[in-house]
Amino acid sequence: MRFKIFIALLLPLLFAPSIYAIQSSITESQGYACMGEDRTKRQTEETALQDAKRKAIEQVSTYIQSETQVKDFELQKDIVNAYANAKVRVIESQGKWDSEPPKVGDCYRIKIKAEVIPDEEAMKKISQSKELDDPSAPLKVKVWAEKKAYKAGERIKLFLKGNKPFYARVLYKQADGSLVQILPNPYRKDNYFQGGVIYEIPSGPDRFELEVTPPFGEESFIVYASTAELGSLELEQAGGVYKVRTNLDDAGEKTRGIKIVEAGSKKGEFAEEKINIKVEK
Repeated sequence: MRFKIFIALLLPLLFAPSIYAIQSSITESQGYACMGEDRTKRQTEETALQDAKRKAIEQVSTYIQSETQVKDFELQKDIVNAYANAKVRVIESQGKWDSEPPKVGDCYRIKIKAEVIPDEEAMKKISQSKELDDPSAPLKVKVWAEKKAYKAGERIKLFLKGNKPFYARVLYKQADGSLVQILPNPYRKDNYFQGGVIYEIPSGPDRFELEVTPPFGEESFIVYASTAELGSLELEQAGGVYKVRTNLDDAGEKTRGIKIVEAGSKKGEFAEEKINIKVEK
């Protein structure tokens, strides 16, 4: 597939469901532990890390409880339980001992930026709820195309919708493995979207179109979204889009390096969504 400069036209909305989704929250927390006669340096560092992870879950759980004001009490309980049984993935960490080398009685302090990932089964249950578009529920972003398969010469349109205001990055993995960023792009730098509104890509100031050309195969569109500004990638302008110099495995990690600037909360809700599309001759 290749890109052309054009002004996009609105096309009919034919829904194609997403096949991959992650909802999470990103927060900062601190852990603390002291070395004793029965605890080694390594054990102390691990204890402090676990303390920081526990606090990260507690912070997010408290945040979700305060933000979730949906009408359905059972749904609210499901959301809280999903985060109460969450897993924690450390994105960044910085630790320091009272002295180097540490001795018995010295304490280790660690600060982490962590992604708190709610229980998968609980989130599946929540995703089936009619209350999913409620802006007080955790961030959910839908992405879809007009159909699941396209033939040579056809043009692809994407559509985005979130349940609350969000920032987004949209990457496009082509059949040959190359990776480009179609949003934001050189002509559409604003990547902030209102909740409850359907947006199309390309549209407005975009100066590219997604036309099916060889090589054929399976292609993917990946959407990273957050209530806070997203981390940066290494990009190179290529016409109306950006070529992504960061590999795909690292792109998600770097994007999760969100800028947590929400006053007092130190949290950002995060969502990752992907759809696969077949392109053929």
